[in-house]
Amino acid sequence: MSDATDATNAAWQGRYEGALMNTFGPPKATLVRGSGAHVWDEDGTEYVDLLGGIAVNALGHAHPALVEAVTAQLGTLGHISNFFASEPQVRLAEKLLELVSAAGGPVATGRVFFTNSGAEANEAAFKLTRRTGRTHVVAAEGGFHGRTMGALALTSKEAYRTPFEPLPGDVTFVPYGDVEALAAAVTDETAAVLLEPIQGEAGVVLPPDGYLRAAREITTRHGALLWLDEVQTGIGRTGRWFAHHSPVEEVAQQPLVPEEGALRPSRRARNQVTPDIVTVAKGLAGGFPIGACLGLGDAATLFDPGNHGTTFGGNPVACAAALAVIGTIESEDLLEHVTVLGQKLRDGLAADPRVTEVRGEGLLIGLDLATDASAEVFAAAMRHGFIVNNPTPGRIRLAPPLVLTDDDASAFLAAWPAILDEALGPVPGEQP
Repeated sequence: MSDATDATNAAWQGRYEGALMNTFGPPKATLVRGSGAHVWDEDGTEYVDLLGGIAVNALGHAHPALVEAVTAQLGTLGHISNFFASEPQVRLAEKLLELVSAAGGPVATGRVFFTNSGAEANEAAFKLTRRTGRTHVVAAEGGFHGRTMGALALTSKEAYRTPFEPLPGDVTFVPYGDVEALAAAVTDETAAVLLEPIQGEAGVVLPPDGYLRAAREITTRHGALLWLDEVQTGIGRTGRWFAHHSPVEEVAQQPLVPEEGALRPSRRARNQVTPDIVTVAKGLAGGFPIGACLGLGDAATLFDPGNHGTTFGGNPVACAAALAVIGTIESEDLLEHVTVLGQKLRDGLAADPRVTEVRGEGLLIGLDLATDASAEVFAAAMRHGFIVNNPTPGRIRLAPPLVLTDDDASAFLAAWPAILDEALGPVPGEQP
């Protein structure tokens, strides 16, 4: 990086620190433009964006379909409040209900509440669960659901929670993926069980096969709602519209939950379930702020007029942007692209012995390093022209735009050994 870049970025960083609240720490760089999966900083330094605004920029930067949709809608009808309806709002709600239905199954019966973010979608869902007449919620350790007071109450990480306690709600946390612990925590007083199909902020953690099905069985048995947070995993991120749409596979004829009356199907999906509530955001509008709380079945009618509201949720421009993202994913067959490219990245990253584990589905990828040096890997990747994410001291997360090209993936894999050399030193047993 040149002195000119240092000076420019330092100047902007100084102004940033003087003008913005210090909630995120110092910015890594000042970015000025983007195209596809590439961004440029003030001095013209180019980076391949493998973070995608934390899984938000589904179509990358400045995608023509998104630019056209936002421009056209803003030039036609920009904001109307929720005293009125708009065509994009209705069309998007209908489309989300179509997409959340299991592949090949009937369109889900449900209704949608639009918000401005994932945290607000979870806040709406949290209030929706109270309409059951119960207050107890079971959530998972390692889960992340946002930083509003309600969403934070459902997030287990002590560092996030402690400065703001007491938090609202009657919440029990259980180990993620532990069916017996979940079964023990849910009672006839439980309003809902909240789970991420894949935990993103924890470093891309997948549950064991059948976990979501077990959660469905447990909640059904106790009359509780099953609420899936797909804020990070939804809208094509995993190579499926929703991460809980896992492929069907043959499994043994035994109940997932060892209790009398449990289901005993001869064939069931690995994680394919029909939840009561699904929350989405991040990639939904490709960078235009939006979130959604989907209530399915009886959960769709728990809210009455006046129970909840929003000023900007369902904004026609945001809904038009989301329709453009979904339409582009369909027209460019990006779900298949995401599946193929994700496998290539996971295989390539796992080939280095300084990586001890690679996890994920589609273009949501997490890997464990041999040492707690994720900050050093992040810095080395930046020097090589790649933006990655280090959510924990020993883990790297990748959530690039769904339009990431094969050439970009190959370039990152080619640079990966040198990045690790700088961050971790040479492979043990090899000459430096």
